[in-house]
Amino acid sequence: MHKSPWSTDADGQDSVLNPVADEAYRKRCAQHLYDRYPERIYTGMLPPMLYAIGVLDLLLDEDGHIQDMNWMREPAQAQEVPPLIEALVQAAAPFPAPQHLRHGEVMVSYTETWLWDASGQFQLHTLSEGQQ
Repeated sequence: MHKSPWSTDADGQDSVLNPVADEAYRKRCAQHLYDRYPERIYTGMLPPMLYAIGVLDLLLDEDGHIQDMNWMREPAQAQEVPPLIEALVQAAAPFPAPQHLRHGEVMVSYTETWLWDASGQFQLHTLSEGQQ
């Protein structure tokens, strides 16, 4: 499902969606994924060469359910990775409910960079331990 992350109300204001989740909310969502998949998390500093890097944007409603999922940067050289990430994300839903929506907003965008090792383990940029 690919709908616009922007909706304009009658007076022309972008008041329905929050375009980018704040840092605290990104950390909550990233920790939610880490808690859901502890065996998939790469511990320690990542190697200098990663197998895949992808940037995925989720559109979440006020209850944390996924309304849309779009790749902002898909790891084209590792075509098997995006479907794996999408399956992990779908299975981890719902995400924490956003606490910072302003009056009239009904959705929030959560964008995360996935740092994927050849072992199939990953870190999320938000909680990454860095690279060697």
